[in-house]
Amino acid sequence: MEPVRILVADDKENMRKLFAKILADGYEVETAQDGAGALALVATRSYDVVVTDIRMPGADGFELLAAVKARAPTTEVVMMTGYATVADAVRAMKQGAFDYLEKPFDPDAALAVVARAAEHKRLVDAARGATAPGDEDAFHNLIGRSARMREVYALLEKAAQVDATVLVLGETGTGKELAARAIHYHSARRERRFVAVNCGALPGELVESELFGHARGAFTGAATAKPGLFEEAQGGTIFLDEVGELPLPAQVKLNRALQEKEIRRVGESTPVKIDVRIIAATHRDLREEVRAGRFREDLFYRLNVIAVTLPPLRDRAEDVPLLAAHFLEKHARALRRRIEAIEPEALVRLAGHGWPGNVRELENTIERAVAVAGGDRITLADLPPEIASTPAVATPAGALAALPYRDAVAGARDRVTREYLVALLTEFEGNVTRAAERAGLERESLHRLLRKHGLRSEDFKAS
Repeated sequence: MEPVRILVADDKENMRKLFAKILADGYEVETAQDGAGALALVATRSYDVVVTDIRMPGADGFELLAAVKARAPTTEVVMMTGYATVADAVRAMKQGAFDYLEKPFDPDAALAVVARAAEHKRLVDAARGATAPGDEDAFHNLIGRSARMREVYALLEKAAQVDATVLVLGETGTGKELAARAIHYHSARRERRFVAVNCGALPGELVESELFGHARGAFTGAATAKPGLFEEAQGGTIFLDEVGELPLPAQVKLNRALQEKEIRRVGESTPVKIDVRIIAATHRDLREEVRAGRFREDLFYRLNVIAVTLPPLRDRAEDVPLLAAHFLEKHARALRRRIEAIEPEALVRLAGHGWPGNVRELENTIERAVAVAGGDRITLADLPPEIASTPAVATPAGALAALPYRDAVAGARDRVTREYLVALLTEFEGNVTRAAERAGLERESLHRLLRKHGLRSEDFKAS
């Protein structure tokens, strides 16, 4: 991963040294001692974040902000001021500044602001580059450029080149059927049928008939002979989704089909030879199912020749912007909406959500946002409340110690800030004027914080 590049522009040497010190871990820092020097640097070099004093000789912070945004719109700018006027802060935010720091400031607070700005820039860049995933970002209909997904693509490619049985594992919504289709359409069987069956949706008394077919009169209602899904997939691939839901009698017959390469229709004794590639999938722990006596051990080993595990979305959060952009394009086209992009703050919340429903939940969320969006961009207000309220830097439970220091501080700051705002507005029942007085903030500053954290004062007013 490329290092995060920071430019610090300030005419005070002690301030430049302070930032060089607090950003030494994990950042590549350059400094400029006046506005003219900073303008010269941004004209020839690229930065992720520019931290600038407002008042400097040569050119002020607003001139630098304009130059940065004109050359590199996604570069985030953090303004510093020792003159602490609301007018300066409002003007800076309106002109595109990410945030501002009021001197003197706590070094940890400054580090947290820069970390959030850098993460913000990364997410926006990912979203901008994600509208048309390249070949390296996808495998068939699976999408993602994370290291975890690249490992999956490599294994799927290998599985496609051989005719072995494949077991696809993963939580609900991770794309197990997409993985099975990817194997089929990259294999020598691509010209023949891909037959998908949800084993969990088959009525228990009809499982064997649906899979293996039946003879006329084999049971009440069997007026004619019917081939099963295995015969329909002859020469191609059968995908047995949620294979862990199969009842034990059907497991016995499936095991025999894998072993003998033949099936028997219900009510017939004559075997039918089959030439079918079997790909099975489950969200269950089949080893545990075997220990509990609910799944046959011999069938497990016959299915588990090549095992492919799809990671949950929470373990590849860097793929969220790419996936979100893909689903935005898909559903905007389907719903005939002119939605061009996702607002950065909304994208930050999407990336921070835990996604218990995985990729399927993300797609449903984007489809809903496209449907309800009031403009040409998806905003924080278009997301479901449980996602809009996600902290900008989310931390899975119990994983705080695994985060870099700057990310942990940024996440903690966002969470505490939001909790404080909720408590403040609750106490004053949504009265922004009184809440601002208690907080020691100007009304506009409080409104800015509320917007940043997806809060509305009217939601706290007494009914």
